Amino acid sequence: MNNKGFETRCVHGAYKAESAQPQNLPIIQSTTYRYYNAHDVAELFDLESPNHMYTRLGSPTVDALEQKMALLEYGTAGMATSSGQAANLIAILNIAEAGDHILSGTNIYGGTYNLFNVTLRKLGIDVEFIDQDLPLEEIVAKARPNTKALFGETLGNPALSVLDLEKFAKAANEMGVPFIVDNTLATPALCRPIEYGAHIVTHSTTKFADGHGTSVGGCVIESGTFDWTVKDADGNLKFPSMAAPDESYHGLNFYETFGEAAFCTRLKAVLVRDLGCTMAPMNAYLTHQGLQTLDVRMERHVKNAKAVAEFLAHHPKVDWIVYPGLPGDKYYDLAQKYLPKGASAVMSFGVKGGRAAGEKLLENLQLASVVVHVGDIHTSVLHPASTTHRQLSEEAQLAAGIDPGLIRLSVGLETVDDIIADFDQALAKI
Repeated sequence: MNNKGFETRCVHGAYKAESAQPQNLPIIQSTTYRYYNAHDVAELFDLESPNHMYTRLGSPTVDALEQKMALLEYGTAGMATSSGQAANLIAILNIAEAGDHILSGTNIYGGTYNLFNVTLRKLGIDVEFIDQDLPLEEIVAKARPNTKALFGETLGNPALSVLDLEKFAKAANEMGVPFIVDNTLATPALCRPIEYGAHIVTHSTTKFADGHGTSVGGCVIESGTFDWTVKDADGNLKFPSMAAPDESYHGLNFYETFGEAAFCTRLKAVLVRDLGCTMAPMNAYLTHQGLQTLDVRMERHVKNAKAVAEFLAHHPKVDWIVYPGLPGDKYYDLAQKYLPKGASAVMSFGVKGGRAAGEKLLENLQLASVVVHVGDIHTSVLHPASTTHRQLSEEAQLAAGIDPGLIRLSVGLETVDDIIADFDQALAKI
């Protein structure tokens, strides 16, 4: 499938029915797999067999989703997880440990910010948040000898900042660390960060990948392009977890043995094995099914979102709007470069009257849903300052691009005139 177009990859990628077999990906709902001798099972534990032994470590249904996500992101391997948070967590823990340092853009999802700023710090990993719009040389200057990764989001959630992928990739290369990018809001239908130099891509597949609000999940995809044998200034391996013998696997060297699939292989063999953040086969099936229509869904999402954004931008009761697809937006030029097919379907705006007026707007909506979610077929709204980002101080919220009156809007697939009419009547009651 590597020589096929993106739309074909969505429909046919990763699973092909054999003669007289199910046309759709089967749900293999079994905890374990039967064998008839100890030797075959031993090969599984030594990572010498591609077969399955226990669903915590993978299943045929989950494998198919992993392969499809890698195919759509133009990567070399994928690892599905129980959630997007789990995907970001294990992507970091795969290469960093207590005493290490991570650089991350500030304009990231509130849950990820909290994961990095609180939980990783408790594990001894120091995460430093930086302005992603800094010049290249200033970003590189932030690196320390113990820096292990540079992290950002293609589209910040909900700040809607567009990451300069090529700048971050160049900075990471100069630092000698992998560039990890969360591509959840953009999806591979609109942007594929690996094509701009990203080494690792993460997703909350709960959002647009599934697209129907049915299944929580995440995924990590690797590009296969990072040299894990890079050394520090003292000549020591910078990433021993990837390129030094692993005593828990009889001295196995992951990078030497698995090459361009080493990162994801270690995620499964070590992190998912130990943390148990496994995606369920049913969720993998539903997400795989959702991906079959990803391209056409994103096309409609973008079309609807642009129309709604233009309506809000010209409404007298709307104070401001942030949507990179609108001319004049701070990130419009970067969106044209990295998201030429559209700036996804999530935007943020503020109503005149501040926080109180914004809360009133939510109460007045009849079609749009007030939910803690984005990226499915329903038009959805939320007030982040009092919900998804409530753990952050007001100072931290503002640093992450969260104005107290900000309303996050995820435009769905309903008739666009109906979406606009709903916001028009809701605004009229303020």
